[in-house]
Amino acid sequence: MNSPPVPGSPPRSICVFCGARFGNTPAARQQAARLGELLAREKVTLVYGGGGVGLMGVLANAALDGGGRVVGIIPRFLLEREAGHPELHETVVVETMHQRKLQMFERSDAFVILPGGIGTLEEFFEVLSWRTLGLHAKPIAILDVDGYWAPLAALLRGVVEGGFAAPSHLDHVVFVKDLRQLLPALAAMPQVPGEEKELDRL
Repeated sequence: MNSPPVPGSPPRSICVFCGARFGNTPAARQQAARLGELLAREKVTLVYGGGGVGLMGVLANAALDGGGRVVGIIPRFLLEREAGHPELHETVVVETMHQRKLQMFERSDAFVILPGGIGTLEEFFEVLSWRTLGLHAKPIAILDVDGYWAPLAALLRGVVEGGFAAPSHLDHVVFVKDLRQLLPALAAMPQVPGEEKELDRL
């Protein structure tokens, strides 16, 4: 496993969670392509779900076209169902979704979330949960496209306001609207273990 990046420096590898569909607006597709181009231009390895469909395919194709390195992690059953991307530098085939997420986590210095569906939400909440538990200190950024993730931001604030999370937990994720702010925002996020979780004991 590679050593972690120096705090304050851009990540060398980024795991991107995003949809296996295009979505209903062209903005998501355009942002996925622009993100792939950015990662290639900045020589940041893209780690993603390994599919060649939806925003995942757009993202990977843009990174590959720009000369970037792309690593896909995909379970065998999805490889057969989604016809995984055939042109990646490395495709890791695993047996379960749990193994997929662990591989994606271990191979990445940071996480970026594009528009997506239930699977994208599940992947995001898992790495965020691990972060709040102090299991890692990797930056997490949500690339908000045309306000798609505004309800998620409101939900996270509601969880804190409802007393089920600490206000500091909101510092574990940053919402970015302008792609130009993404890498600086990731580099600026504190990469230190979280505080011990407070529990309400009976």
